[in-house]
Amino acid sequence: METKLTIQERLKDLRVVDRGLSLEQLAEQTGLSKSALGKYEAEDFKDISPFAIVTLAKFYGVSTDYLLGLTEQKNHPDTALSELHLSDDAIEVLKNGKFNKRLLSEMLCHPDFQRLMLDIEIFVDRIADMRINDMNAVLEAVRQMLLAKQGASQDDLYLRTLELVQVQEEEYFGHVVSEDLNWILRDIKKAHKVDRTTADQSSVAAETQAQLQEVMSFEGSAEEKKARFFLANLGIDYDAITKEQFVTIIEVLRLSTHLKNPINGRGKTKSHQGHRRLKRK
Repeated sequence: METKLTIQERLKDLRVVDRGLSLEQLAEQTGLSKSALGKYEAEDFKDISPFAIVTLAKFYGVSTDYLLGLTEQKNHPDTALSELHLSDDAIEVLKNGKFNKRLLSEMLCHPDFQRLMLDIEIFVDRIADMRINDMNAVLEAVRQMLLAKQGASQDDLYLRTLELVQVQEEEYFGHVVSEDLNWILRDIKKAHKVDRTTADQSSVAAETQAQLQEVMSFEGSAEEKKARFFLANLGIDYDAITKEQFVTIIEVLRLSTHLKNPINGRGKTKSHQGHRRLKRK
């Protein structure tokens, strides 16, 4: 998912992530007041003075357009396209392509991206073809010579080894390029593990399963287990409800057509006692 940061988020990101500064430290170094800087980063604050925008842009070394959310480029808002050495088609794709440009930028900036491009170049431009073919030719010549001299079976261990060690160029470089890309993507995924641009770590099904396991391990009556599971799905702390609230919940659960074991009066009494015991603990 590609997410565009707000002005407030950009300011906080630059201060905390890029510079590692507290509001007090930023105030000392920029001459702006701590209270004003705190307001600028507040989600509901909209009125940031032009003077503050210019001051912070100079301090962080970014463009004012970046702070105002007009561009995603921090430092190179006016870079000429000719300096990028891209084809016209590539420029059109970058301008109009419906893909995650943040992710593309992170891939380009990864320290292993140069290795990925180098391995792709070796494969696409067939730089290693001749050497791989020469090596395979030597191995195959040795195998054929042994076959002719010894009359050995094609399934002979040594002969079969000579056949398998011959490198298939597409398979080899497919594996190499795949590994290069995997390492880059793993690192980027790890970097975004806890931020808001990624999906939730656990699914609803996984959370429900965890809640069910917790309920089943609870030492209490069947009514209490059902009540705990019902409340957990609503995000309510079972141990925080009153006895009267518990009685109401039990009455509601008795109306459910999905419960296999109806809650009877005798079970309800036990559950009340169990609930009071929990309260005392």
